[in-house]
Amino acid sequence: MDLKLDDLEQDQQELIEKSDIQTLANFCLELQAYENEIAEMEQKIKDRKEKADKISSEIIPNLLAEQGLASLKLADGSAVDVKKTYSCTIKKDSLDAAYTWLRDQGLGDIIKNEVSVVFGKGEDTRANNLLDLAVQEGYEPSQKQKVEPMTLKALYRERVEAGLDMPSEFFHTFVKDQTKIGRKS
Repeated sequence: MDLKLDDLEQDQQELIEKSDIQTLANFCLELQAYENEIAEMEQKIKDRKEKADKISSEIIPNLLAEQGLASLKLADGSAVDVKKTYSCTIKKDSLDAAYTWLRDQGLGDIIKNEVSVVFGKGEDTRANNLLDLAVQEGYEPSQKQKVEPMTLKALYRERVEAGLDMPSEFFHTFVKDQTKIGRKS
């Protein structure tokens, strides 16, 4: 059998291609293993956060309340405090109604109101004349309204503390206890 240089080069090329494919396959398996490990770790973190939240928002506040306490100083000098936390978000399908309700309550000033006009290429000069020009020229400006989440949360806290509420048909709300442990310095 006559071995030719071309045959040896072809064999070498096939060997390289097979090893490259095997290397790729190995890295794919390694990536898959890492992704699985990360997913497991994320689930463990989620489970731990749920357990910590239950202890923080239910168990410790209930035990302190049973003792008639709102806070406690531990032997190591750290302090345990239970505070209320507030959450309020606008339901996506009730944005307009929620904005109307806020305005009707005299709270419309917390709504941010953004008006913008879209101009085409080469219309920079016209853009400088902004909203009045847009209306005069027949452009339809777009309008975007929003309430900052922290502003809404603060409003909800103020209303709850004043004995007022927010309508559940427009807002997702909740109040819960949260334990804070002040570490000894």
